Amino acid sequence: MKRAIPVVVLSIAGLVPVWRYEPSVGGTTSTTTPSASTPSASTSSGTVVKGTTINTEKGPVQVQVTFDGDKISAVKMLQQPNHPQTTAAVPVLVSETLKAQSADIDTVSGATITSEAYKKSLQAAIDGNDTASPSPAGASQTVSGSTVNTEKGPVQVQLTFDGDKISAVKMLQQPNHPQTTAAVPVLVSETLKAQSADIDTVSGATITSDGYKESLQAAIDAKG
Repeated sequence: MKRAIPVVVLSIAGLVPVWRYEPSVGGTTSTTTPSASTPSASTSSGTVVKGTTINTEKGPVQVQVTFDGDKISAVKMLQQPNHPQTTAAVPVLVSETLKAQSADIDTVSGATITSEAYKKSLQAAIDGNDTASPSPAGASQTVSGSTVNTEKGPVQVQLTFDGDKISAVKMLQQPNHPQTTAAVPVLVSETLKAQSADIDTVSGATITSDGYKESLQAAIDAKG
C-alpha cells in the first residue's frame, strides 16, 4: 500500500462519416476521462498539456503539465479547492510528480480527495502527451478537446482526423438531459459537413451547443 505523506505547510503554493456518437452518462460526483486531455501546445520551453477537470466534493481539480519530450519539466494547478490542506498538499504532490515522472505517487495525508483527483488529472495529461505525438503522413489522428464545464454538466469532444479532414466525432462527456441527447447528433452532423466549429447552435440546447463548440475548437486547435 502507498504510504501517506504528511502535509507540510509551505509558504509557496504555486506550481501551484464515419459518424461515431457515444454519449456519456452525467450526474456523477467525480468526472474523469483518463485518456482525454485538453489540447497540447508546443512552446519554446516544451509541450503543454492540460489534464481533465476532476469534479470533487471539495471543488474542481485540474493539472497542467509541461513536457520536455517525454520528461515532465513543470506542473501547474489550473483549478484546486480553496482549502488550507489543499494549499499545503499541492507543492508536495508537484514535487513528487517531478521526482517520479509519473502519476504513481503517494496520497498526501489530510488531502486524500484532492490527491486522488490530482493524480487522475495528471494521468490524463500524461496520456494526452502520448497521443499528441505527430502521426505519420496519411495516418488517422485522434485529439480530445478541453472539458467545458456548463451549468448543465461537463461537455467534451473527441475528434478523429484523416489528414486534415474531420472523419469522426465522439462525445466523451455530455449532460444527461433529453435536449442534449437530441442535440448532439445534429451538432456532430453539422461538424462533419462544416469541417470546423463554425456551426449553428441547436435551438433548445444552447448551453450544450456552446460547450460543444468550445471543446470542438480546442480539439481542432490541438491538431494544428
